[in-house]
Amino acid sequence: MPVVRASDAVTHEIHGARFISYATPLTGSKELCAWRGEIPAGTKAPLHTVNREEIFHLLDGELLITLDGRVERIAAGDTLIVNPGATLGVENPTDRTAVSWVTTSIGLEAELADGSRITPPWAN
Repeated sequence: MPVVRASDAVTHEIHGARFISYATPLTGSKELCAWRGEIPAGTKAPLHTVNREEIFHLLDGELLITLDGRVERIAAGDTLIVNPGATLGVENPTDRTAVSWVTTSIGLEAELADGSRITPPWAN
């Protein structure tokens, strides 16, 4: 039984946010990836289109989410379902860090508005 201890999680930083990776093929997962996201106060991630479904659960704080052009405020306990092909933006307009838990399938890629692609190491 693979157990990933908190001390073994790998931290990545991009666009001002931290991604703490727990479940990946490197830790024994066969189909899914899961990570904790920390979105500092004032952070605004660029819009990006994903190729895999993501389940985004907000553990703490509040965020403004843009999903396919629609803006929605979410709070701790809310869950966002991001379907493949959806364009997502995340903004933390508050004065404290928001914390999320995200799950997706292995192979997630994101395309930014400028056409560049990101293959996040925490999701592959």
